[in-house]
Amino acid sequence: MRRVMTAALAAGLLGCAVTSAAAQETFRLRIASGHPPVQTYVNLITTFFVPEVTKRVAERTKHKVQFVEGYGGSMVKVADTLEGVQSGIIDIGGYCFCFEPSNLPLHAFQVMLPFGTMSPVASVKLAREVYDQVPYLSKVLEDKYKQKLLGLIADNGYNLGTTFPWSTVADLKGQKIAGAGLNLKWLEYAGATPVQSSLPEAYTAMQTGVYNGWIMFASGWIQFKLYEIGKHYAETGFGAITWHGLTINTATFAKLPKEVQDILIEVGREYEAKTGTVNEENYPKQLDELRRLGVDVRKVPEQVREEWAKSLADWPRQKAKELDAQGLPATQVLELTLAAAEKHGHKWPVRYVVK
Repeated sequence: MRRVMTAALAAGLLGCAVTSAAAQETFRLRIASGHPPVQTYVNLITTFFVPEVTKRVAERTKHKVQFVEGYGGSMVKVADTLEGVQSGIIDIGGYCFCFEPSNLPLHAFQVMLPFGTMSPVASVKLAREVYDQVPYLSKVLEDKYKQKLLGLIADNGYNLGTTFPWSTVADLKGQKIAGAGLNLKWLEYAGATPVQSSLPEAYTAMQTGVYNGWIMFASGWIQFKLYEIGKHYAETGFGAITWHGLTINTATFAKLPKEVQDILIEVGREYEAKTGTVNEENYPKQLDELRRLGVDVRKVPEQVREEWAKSLADWPRQKAKELDAQGLPATQVLELTLAAAEKHGHKWPVRYVVK
């Protein structure tokens, strides 16, 4: 029996073991995320992915799967999940590629094209199309980081929540506003002071004035109670970004019977689609909930979006050139993304030119 070593053993958490089918028919898998279950994609892990895999394996094979779940940083922190899956500390992890700017710089490709589609359904579909056309995006996870991508994860549309009212891009100049990874560039070009942060620390940081706003989807503003501090939520329409993933350690995956592997892949793709549909269905409800909670929700005028987009017009090309120089297919990926978004009906406020 292979015992998966965990950093949490000293705390008395259960270890996760996978054995050969001949020796044992029960496979125990540790599944984790640094984010808590209030976040939509984590909620879908625990309410859809875990029970569906468990049920289908029991119904369609002679085996059983038992999950040991750990969310909200109980097994891995948000910025350590890739390494947790890679090392076998956990078997399956859900995480944002935004916390891996050095390891996975190209996987944030939709962020490099701000003001994209606000539809999570379209976002995850076009991301899948790009992944299917550029094998590198999945292959690097397997070859370099010892994990297989089970599903892409869409976020809801990114907007801007703040503790202060604003009307023009100029109003943001000098304001400290948080983001994660590359979306900090959106703030930098607008003249704001970008601050790298993560959702688990957002409430305290805003409460104590570390920063005064967040590039954030509506669900995050509700689920992390940021509405108690940030009473202004502007629908800036930065785009629904697919830059999270659900991955499984390749050694763990290889030791599972093929029928169990097939179910993990099958449910992973269904989970992927659900991150789009659930987020899309919830978005208008969340805006209504913010209004009910006393937040001023307003739609940013198109001319303000255009002004912001124009300030970023040269950035996608610059970023593509930078990543191309590192041997990554960045120009190809961004051009495919632009075309896929337009195929799904999106019109850019500024049509970026990548090369």
